[in-house]
Amino acid sequence: MSAIGIVLKGGLLVAGLAIGACSLPERINAVPLDAVEQVKVVGISNARFYVDTGGPAMAAEGLAAYQREIAWRQSQRLSGPLPPAHFLAISGGGDDGAFGAGLLTGWTKRGDRPEFKLVTGISTGALSAPFAFLGPEYDEALAAVYTKTKPDDIFTKRSFLAVFTSDAFSDTTPLYKTMSKYLNMDMMRKIAREYDKGRLLLISTTQFDAAKPVIWNIGAIAKVDTPEALELIRRILIASAAVPGAFPPVMLDVEVNGRKYQEMHVDGGAVAQVFLYPPTLDVGAVSRREHVQRKRSAYIIRNSKLSSPWEDVPRRTLTIAGRAISMLIASNGVGDMYRIYSTTQRDGVDFNLAYIDTDFTAEYIGPFDPRYMVPLYEYGHELSKRGYAWKKTPPGFGSSR
Repeated sequence: MSAIGIVLKGGLLVAGLAIGACSLPERINAVPLDAVEQVKVVGISNARFYVDTGGPAMAAEGLAAYQREIAWRQSQRLSGPLPPAHFLAISGGGDDGAFGAGLLTGWTKRGDRPEFKLVTGISTGALSAPFAFLGPEYDEALAAVYTKTKPDDIFTKRSFLAVFTSDAFSDTTPLYKTMSKYLNMDMMRKIAREYDKGRLLLISTTQFDAAKPVIWNIGAIAKVDTPEALELIRRILIASAAVPGAFPPVMLDVEVNGRKYQEMHVDGGAVAQVFLYPPTLDVGAVSRREHVQRKRSAYIIRNSKLSSPWEDVPRRTLTIAGRAISMLIASNGVGDMYRIYSTTQRDGVDFNLAYIDTDFTAEYIGPFDPRYMVPLYEYGHELSKRGYAWKKTPPGFGSSR
């Protein structure tokens, strides 16, 4: 069940409740529409990109990453053809993120897990992406996040009145504290060192005021190497997992031409369940223009089953609405796979897909319950350790391996 479904299942709206005297959360003014492209974050221009307008800037960042890689290889006295570039995209899915965590650690145990040139994450995928980016050294921490975490380590429930007086049904301060145990200055500096080698870690949030998806360049932010940069990265990860209504939005203080504003950021899954790179970024064309020759492969981890499970749906407004949203999220996730597949085929990138299949039958107990997450982690771990049969096409698209 999605976090949105949890919200819709968890309450009963009462008409006529007097709320005039309630104190609602306040905020600084949002960035005006005509200024959203002018915001700079932590003093650098390549900290983030808007998906719809940032194609050229992302292409420039990709080329700069290639140049950093070449410089690093030369410093290490490495020669010969470039090694294959492996991309990893980790989807949203709430506590189903245990599947992806198990898949990655099992891949390490098998012994053929590659180093990824690019790692992207949305929602729960954003929380696991930094661990995946830094590789097997962080497998133990990744496993702990998805097998030893309890609901109290993720959120605390607010009063029912929060539906009228606050910005979400729960408070994610526990999640911030949980992630901060791992995401410290040492981890940030390791991300920065990998960025210097030409590797990229990208996280997606939704800029809610502008209704625009944002791709955050975590390595570039890490290079700033200040406590403010670390705090921003932590808040970006929490924002990417901030399912609207279930978890509070993350407010980011920004400036435009000396004036202070606030941006409201929520779950990247409000727009997409998973992303690799925007279709507007033609990797194949850029490679041909810059004479870059290398093999590329993309691995997509969908932390979910492909469709909502069968359910005897009661005739209740909130239950029906929650069921509809759950179905919409599942359908949206499949659409994301088709979009990524189309893009990779255009660009000559080998496509590989993993998802929770129908042979996983553990009963869902409740949000972030270890009695569900541990078996799911072990399921993904064992599949990968034995050698996962990655699907070569999206579901329903021809034959799969």
